[in-house]
Amino acid sequence: MTLRSTKRKWRRPGGWLWRAYERLAMVAGLGTLALLCLAWLPFAALLYPVLPRVPAQRLGRLVITSAFRFYLGVLSLVCGCRFDLSALDALHRERSLIIAANHPSLLDAVVLVSRLPNAVCVMKASLLDNILFGAAARIARYVRNDGAAQLLKNGCQALAEGAQVVLFPEGSRTQRFPLDPLGRTLGLLAKRAQVPVQAVLLEYSTPYLGKHWPLWAPPPLPLSCTARLGRRFDPPTDHLAFTEALEQHLRAELSSCAA
Repeated sequence: MTLRSTKRKWRRPGGWLWRAYERLAMVAGLGTLALLCLAWLPFAALLYPVLPRVPAQRLGRLVITSAFRFYLGVLSLVCGCRFDLSALDALHRERSLIIAANHPSLLDAVVLVSRLPNAVCVMKASLLDNILFGAAARIARYVRNDGAAQLLKNGCQALAEGAQVVLFPEGSRTQRFPLDPLGRTLGLLAKRAQVPVQAVLLEYSTPYLGKHWPLWAPPPLPLSCTARLGRRFDPPTDHLAFTEALEQHLRAELSSCAA
């Protein structure tokens, strides 16, 4: 699906004034996120090498959760967005859990971490090395994804410490909705760490910031996002069978909602 056809499908009727508002809202939203990252950047960079690991990661995760919640509040107040994330509150105090969510938008990690203060995201190496996000991710001890072996090692360590590891099993943002085929890494991590897996369904009113939506293209407003809890899977003994079962569950839940 091309950007033009996607925008035509989701575009709400409106004149030039509404389209101007959508563009201003996009700039305000992205600008707020960039400012929050820049504000925390020098403190994270200075504290990372001097603070002990445990208090550093607690502080880092608390700051990121608070910043993301504030950011979503700005999107709701200024940009006409609506977020129904109350289902995630049931996971607030759970420890040693893998969160397996579909990945339709760049906002997905923001949405999840805003409600999960002990979450650890699995991030691409390029993002951890990024000047804007890297220092904050490192002090929070996010898991670097530069190879399966390193991901499994660091992911198991985070889970052993009681963290919730957020992992998008599609590996990248969804290209063919409702779901792309799942990779096997999540199943391997759950099997090796012997922890349960909680499926989470993320649903948006438009495919804003999806795989085929450039950063500069404004969203049709109002934009809404809902998070639903899916099935809770026990620690697997067969990671291949687990991956197949997880994919079938996510695909069935997302397809039923879209029908």
